[in-house]
Amino acid sequence: EVQLVESGGGLVQPGGSLRLSCAASGFSFSTYRMSWVRQAPGKGLEWVSTINRGGSTTTYADSVMGRFTISRDNAKNTLYLQMNSLKPAASAVYYCAISGGARGPGSQVTVSS
Repeated sequence: EVQLVESGGGLVQPGGSLRLSCAASGFSFSTYRMSWVRQAPGKGLEWVSTINRGGSTTTYADSVMGRFTISRDNAKNTLYLQMNSLKPAASAVYYCAISGGARGPGSQVTVSS
């Protein structure tokens, strides 16, 4: 059974940082592209970033380019999202996902003073 469990969300002030983690199990993590997506209150699902199987290629939405960094540790079956210079518009539930496939239950990120 595929399991994706996000952690690391919380409340942070504008300009602050958070690091999300996603523990993956039940599938061969290192053979899949992985993504982060998010959903803000009252809005649809928004793609944030994708990383290839080996971690050498990453892509980002324009809204997070230069501030967010996606990475992975295939030995630990874990996906990460480092979020810096956070803005209130980044407040959302963040989901770890197999690209084009299953996603986890999400982790709430709130950026507010």
